Amino acid sequence: MARKEYSMIEIVDVLRRYQQGDGIRAIARSTGIDRNTVRKYLRMAQEKGFSKGGSIDLESLGTEVFQQAQGPSGPPTVRDPVLGPYHQLLTEWLDKDQLTLTKAHIKLARMGTTVSYSSLYRYVRDHLSPSLHNTVRMAECAPGEVAEVDFGRLGLLEDPEAGRKRLLHALVVTLVYSRYQYVWITFRQDLSALINGIEEAWIFFGGVTRRLVIDNLRAAVVKSDRYVPIFQRTFLEYSQHRGFIVDPAVVRHPEGKPVVERQIPYVRENFFKGESFRDREHVQQEATQWCQTTAGMRIHGTTRQRPRVVFEQEEQRALLPLTGERFDPPQWGQCKVHPDHHIRFAYALYSIPTAYIGQQVDVRKDSHLVRAYLKGS
Repeated sequence: MARKEYSMIEIVDVLRRYQQGDGIRAIARSTGIDRNTVRKYLRMAQEKGFSKGGSIDLESLGTEVFQQAQGPSGPPTVRDPVLGPYHQLLTEWLDKDQLTLTKAHIKLARMGTTVSYSSLYRYVRDHLSPSLHNTVRMAECAPGEVAEVDFGRLGLLEDPEAGRKRLLHALVVTLVYSRYQYVWITFRQDLSALINGIEEAWIFFGGVTRRLVIDNLRAAVVKSDRYVPIFQRTFLEYSQHRGFIVDPAVVRHPEGKPVVERQIPYVRENFFKGESFRDREHVQQEATQWCQTTAGMRIHGTTRQRPRVVFEQEEQRALLPLTGERFDPPQWGQCKVHPDHHIRFAYALYSIPTAYIGQQVDVRKDSHLVRAYLKGS
């Protein structure tokens, strides 16, 4: 069987997740990379001075690890969850003993089972008794730790450029701790809209959360699988540019990100419905003000506090700083190097050295530069 090859970007993602405290099993489930391969990458990185508390240049280190590894030890594998052997015990704890999911997570850790809280939550949602579906809730997170994001329909709006009415969407980004949210208005649900909307949210909040729980949007995810989500390369690159880690929601299970899912109908019914707007820009202007005044200053039904007040007093200072230039979304593709030393990409020709003739290369193009990679490096 052919060995699966991982790019430098994917190796850097492994190192970032480990620095953020994820265990090997959690990294494997989040990235789709085999656990033994994750261990190998970490071992190689540690031999080069990498540690959880270190401040090493991860991009340079990831390149060195990639070059040393020359491809991982095997393909990603979809397995039964590690929690399977604890199925009956979890049922007793949660159903009979009425323990919280947080307590169950602590007890599993004491037994030597390393699994992330989000994976435990999803396992319970999918495999335990239906009576638990309405009682198990995500634990409260620390300020600045998690944001949730999803697209939702708003309704039809006249688009002057197209000369017709088009379906308008809202990208809702909600901070889980404070419940403060930002709404980005768009006619499209593609990768560019996703990145631009999240980028505008970080500007609105004045910082970045450490993790982003994202629905299995086709704009961001190449392969949707409960245990092996493979993220679209450009979005993974964007997450590394901004410094957050991507955590996928459960496929076809909106409960995997309950905070945002409850906000989609709230935005549609309480902001958009019954109003008159001139164009998309007008909707965006009103949506931003609505987030600050109406949604941000209401008494939240769960927390019984005003989201904007909690955000300004407790969460804003805990966000990661918003630094550097705005992300320049690149195009990725694969091209074969022709005998005339050229590849054709995005309607243009680019020259490649003679040694690569006949090879399949990955091509990355942004607004400033075109790069070609052979086998991910």
